[in-house]
Amino acid sequence: MGGSAVVVGGGIGGLAAAIGLRLIGWEVTVVERAPVLGDAGAGISLHANGIRALDILGVGGAVRAAACPQYTGGTRVPSGSWLARMDGAALERELGTPIVGIPRAALHRLLRGALPSESLVDAEATSVDSSDPSRVRVSTEGGVLEADLVVAADGVGSRLRAQLFSRHPGPVYSGSTVLRAVTQRPVELDTDFELTWGKGAEFGHIAFADGRAEWHAVLNSPPGIRHTDALAEMRHRFGDWHAPIPTLLDATHPDAVLHHDIHELAQPLPAFTAGRIVLLGDAAHAMTPNLGQGACQALEDAVVLAAALTTEPTIESALAHYDTERRPHSQSVARAARQAGRMGQQLSNPLAVALRNTALRLAPSRAMVRAILRHAD
Repeated sequence: MGGSAVVVGGGIGGLAAAIGLRLIGWEVTVVERAPVLGDAGAGISLHANGIRALDILGVGGAVRAAACPQYTGGTRVPSGSWLARMDGAALERELGTPIVGIPRAALHRLLRGALPSESLVDAEATSVDSSDPSRVRVSTEGGVLEADLVVAADGVGSRLRAQLFSRHPGPVYSGSTVLRAVTQRPVELDTDFELTWGKGAEFGHIAFADGRAEWHAVLNSPPGIRHTDALAEMRHRFGDWHAPIPTLLDATHPDAVLHHDIHELAQPLPAFTAGRIVLLGDAAHAMTPNLGQGACQALEDAVVLAAALTTEPTIESALAHYDTERRPHSQSVARAARQAGRMGQQLSNPLAVALRNTALRLAPSRAMVRAILRHAD
């Protein structure tokens, strides 16, 4: 089966979907309004399921070459003592690949580079019309695009999702806000990846192959709070936490700090498809970042969609297969991510924090590996 598709959204999921569709012989147009994505100045960890999806799409080798494998690290408390250590080598033995860290800008660049430039259209999609059962029309500022299939990969605030599921409440604030940045110079780190949990707060880092690192700070906060000097606020909030946190902040340019409130689809969608329109990535299952699975689930979406379109006799049956395959699984991961946040970063009651920390310290090292395998395999 071949055809034409319009992918709305040029993030990780949308680009991956476009690559997958082109690999099976489809003509694809990617519509993206932003010349630079809002999270391009951050980093990302990719688990084995995301790496395997990238391998299937033909870009896994390039991503590995640009990424830093994560073998050492774990979870700590602000004083620096360890709650749990990560055994990256054990994960690699189980899964065939380690977790890797890479700048989002580098990942976006590699995915865009796998597509011909004429497939990428700088425009904003405003609406979709599926009244014709055999064709779908996407309206943009530059006109109307027609295709056999439309992939709505336009993110957590998806305009197309709101149009298709007008009674769904849409994304809700998770209760947490995140500040993050990539250091402007290399930093000396003893570990590849760390999380540190305080009361209602988390600070973490991801090492990059070029010696730089991304750090993130997640805080319980009302939505919409912003700081005149975000980096100074981070120094005030985390300056007395263990090394290398002060070093990471000192290596950061004030203008590099990104600040986003974290939203999720707390109420699951009743379907990921509507006629010949399919939702993918955050547009379908926006989740909190506590398991590091948001992008990986979008990559899985892209591969399953392309596979279904090669094995099913019609587009309609392929989308039904995609919905059956992806909706229960991704929504289960989203629930697990929400629960992980409640027991991790969002936990603020001192007694509850103490009990959690004790439980983590007493847990066997194999328990952390099993927890990651549950979603990364």
